[in-house]
Amino acid sequence: MDKERMKSFSQQVFRDMAGGMTAGLAYLGTTTGLFRAMAGQGPMTATQVTAASGLQPRYVEEWLKGMAAGGYLDYHPELGTFALPDEHAYFLASDDTDHFMGGLFYALPGFVGQAPQVARAFREGGGVPFDAFGEEAVTSIDLSNRGAYEHRFASQWLPAVPDAVAALEAGGQALDFGCGVGRVSLALARAFPKARFMGLDLHEGSIRRAQAAAAEAGLAQRVEFRAQPIEALEPALRFDLITACDCIHDLPDPVPVLREVRARLAPQGVLFLVELKAGDRLEENLHPIGAMFYGFSLFHCLTQAMARGGTGLGNSLGPARVGALMREAGFGRCELLEIRSSINHFYAVRP
Repeated sequence: MDKERMKSFSQQVFRDMAGGMTAGLAYLGTTTGLFRAMAGQGPMTATQVTAASGLQPRYVEEWLKGMAAGGYLDYHPELGTFALPDEHAYFLASDDTDHFMGGLFYALPGFVGQAPQVARAFREGGGVPFDAFGEEAVTSIDLSNRGAYEHRFASQWLPAVPDAVAALEAGGQALDFGCGVGRVSLALARAFPKARFMGLDLHEGSIRRAQAAAAEAGLAQRVEFRAQPIEALEPALRFDLITACDCIHDLPDPVPVLREVRARLAPQGVLFLVELKAGDRLEENLHPIGAMFYGFSLFHCLTQAMARGGTGLGNSLGPARVGALMREAGFGRCELLEIRSSINHFYAVRP
């Protein structure tokens, strides 16, 4: 065996384990508000961080040391101070922006927390149902997408489909399939005051959160959320725009559902599809983001689909697989849109 390769791999294992622990520490920094307490404050002692955060000093001290070791904080040995660089705070203490990355850390308790049950599914088959993941998983998905949906969807993404924009400006109707907690519908409702919106999701807890958000925003008269399958909609309902964001790959049997989606489009309607930015071949996905995607898939997307009797598409479909699914469902055109993103592909799919 190659001893240098052995040594290099042992170091990789340590780096990967360190990455997991650092992400766990970053989860604590996000959910407790520690990053926000340090943002813009410059160098701080552990005592100052404790006072600013209102948290327990011994926990704060150990967290600061771990975050410094992980490269998230700058440590000044002579002064014994810690600082959150502005360049890091931009991603870690920027809730509700389109560049906030803190939602990713919620995947650790929300998704990886189900690792023993996923291991059971390896041995016995089946999977882990969506409800088993709890509110942490719903929060992770929401926080990871909220900023982009609210700040980019209407202004940067949807303009790639001008006819959909025109339809909404004229007072059309839109459906968000797999709406989660409703961020897409609410963002579009703010941007298109003449249009009406509906969100569908099977998870009742997410729908309750979406309904509460619509009421709080004063949009409940134009935005409706329902916990039901698309097949249960009134037969006459047709939509100028249907959005499906990061959810088609979660379906246990997507083709029949996609056929129903197609049937719900108006004659000139469009399905605006968002899926993860994966390549068609495995070798295109052999990088850190690809590893993250496959982890998310195994610990959530794939297993919750298999828990419902699906084969488990996984979340890294690639454009060729997406196009094949759309053709099998009866769509005539599936266009990969030229929208810049490091993590998403965007498609305009037409009957």
